[in-house]
Amino acid sequence: MNKSLKSSISFSVVSKVKDYFQLIKFTLSFTVVFTCVICYLLAPNIVGYDLKMIVLLFIAGILITGSANAINQASEKDTDALMKRTSNRPVAAGRMSANEAYTFALIAGIAGVFMMGYFFTGANGDFNWNAFLLSAFSLFLYAYVYTPLKKVSSVSVLVGAFPGAIPCLIGWIAATNVFSPFETVEGTSISNGAGWALFGLQFLWQFPHFWAIAWVAHNDYSKAGFKLLPGGGKPTKATALQAVAYAVIMLPVGIMPYYFGLTGIVSLWIVIAANIFIITQCVRLYIEMDVKAARRVMFSSYIYLPVVFLALLADKIPVTI
Repeated sequence: MNKSLKSSISFSVVSKVKDYFQLIKFTLSFTVVFTCVICYLLAPNIVGYDLKMIVLLFIAGILITGSANAINQASEKDTDALMKRTSNRPVAAGRMSANEAYTFALIAGIAGVFMMGYFFTGANGDFNWNAFLLSAFSLFLYAYVYTPLKKVSSVSVLVGAFPGAIPCLIGWIAATNVFSPFETVEGTSISNGAGWALFGLQFLWQFPHFWAIAWVAHNDYSKAGFKLLPGGGKPTKATALQAVAYAVIMLPVGIMPYYFGLTGIVSLWIVIAANIFIITQCVRLYIEMDVKAARRVMFSSYIYLPVVFLALLADKIPVTI
């Protein structure tokens, strides 16, 4: 094999890998799986770090999230092609067929959902049906309800917030195999409601986050027919006020891990400070009503998740099983 042919093959392989990274929206998927893994490690019955289980959870999470994103891109290839920020995605740009994306999504989705049930069995060794079914539900909700709903109504953001936050609950349930918020985690006195509080925090976070993105990219989204902003689909005072409201509600929800005895006082103050910061940025958006202010909310929300979740993990109160 001559040198030029080897170079051509290497270039094709690298290009295809890059396309698959774009197909699964790796950066977004990584953020989602990051909180899933953190919530797994926050569960009180997880004592110490088992690298093998962390890697398995990460791979399963990437497969599930990547499957949902692949379906999203395959079904939205025509609208993606209309928007500057998405026109270079592999299916929209024609570098990958929709059938290839759907095939990948099917294989990745089945593999990821099965891994959640098979590997994260808990002390009794039973198949984790809670994690399995919740993972499948999250994938279906994102790909087949939220995705088409974006062109119908801004209620899509509410619907999309569920699969956006469910990974927190999946990570927790992968560790505890307990779904009900009214039960305690086996072998501890910690309420399973702590896991639901983590879900609630990420659920609420998505409203100021995605409305800020929709505000910044309003012209692009409008061109593609997406209706993501409340109040008539345009940036309005009502939108900014709702962002403030959700940011304010995040404050008491962020206190819940401390209330349940999952984390300590240091992370409590960090969470409070981070929430006040987000509230401040949302209030500035309400006052200034411009793209610059919306961009501040957007970037502040990007910083918020890793700061808060890492603080909670670092301040986790050890529980003797």
